[in-house]
Amino acid sequence: MNWLTSFVRPKIRALVQKDTPDNLWEKCPSCGGMLFHRDLTKSLNVCHHCGHHLRLPIEERLQSLFDDGRYTEVAVPAVVQDPLKFKDQKRYTDRIKDAKSKTKRDDVVIVAKGNIKGNPTVIAAFNFAYMGGSMGMAVGNALVKAAETAVETKSALIAIPSSGGARMQEGILSLMQMPRSIIAVDMVKEAGLPYIVLLTDPTTGGVSASFAMVGDIHIAEPGAQIGFAGKRVIQETIREQLPDGFQTAEYLMEHGMVDMVIHRKDLPREIGKILGILMKTPFGSEVMALESK
Repeated sequence: MNWLTSFVRPKIRALVQKDTPDNLWEKCPSCGGMLFHRDLTKSLNVCHHCGHHLRLPIEERLQSLFDDGRYTEVAVPAVVQDPLKFKDQKRYTDRIKDAKSKTKRDDVVIVAKGNIKGNPTVIAAFNFAYMGGSMGMAVGNALVKAAETAVETKSALIAIPSSGGARMQEGILSLMQMPRSIIAVDMVKEAGLPYIVLLTDPTTGGVSASFAMVGDIHIAEPGAQIGFAGKRVIQETIREQLPDGFQTAEYLMEHGMVDMVIHRKDLPREIGKILGILMKTPFGSEVMALESK
């Protein structure tokens, strides 16, 4: 055995590699380009090679939307966990523990209040990292609380779904959150306050079949998957080939289901402009005046 290969090479490799972390880079799921984490954070998780919008951690999303990144979280009423004593490959209670440990959150939705370009706003944002953003009783409670807070503070309500749909482990109780979410939205609309939906990847299932599609204005991030059933399920059901780009944000805007597709970095300004116009605040008037020149 050669002493160069058995002794010298391992020593050199150890010196070179020991201070190099394994998590400095991430691969873009769209173009395959390598993204330096520091650069990815600065770009709000948007690939600088192809513009693909990767999923954004919920705290970073809220900070990017609210003025100066400042907001106050609103407490959401607790729910009974595992009401059906559900078990599939593992117990539902164990899945909840794993999700809480992974996200450091009690459930899917964070309700936060603050200002967007000076406009008082309440946001109900979904955390896809928590069991795929699935909608259970806690989500229903969060949406109702968000609506009540918006009405009490005379604020706009923005829902930011990112979900695979209803949570199967809660059965019919999860499906009951669909009409509950509609009632919550109606509270805001009856108070004469704006309700905006920011559709992110993915928005599917019972979420898209309820509150996510009844906004006054629907905004989507580029490339977001939006629909009810998956493309393959639809193709097998109707036995026809679906067009390219089906269920993407751009396709839905072209067919009238989405009002606008906006790059993530431009969302605060565009949402602020919309809220300013709808709520008749100075920012909306200033932007309208500038754009008319």
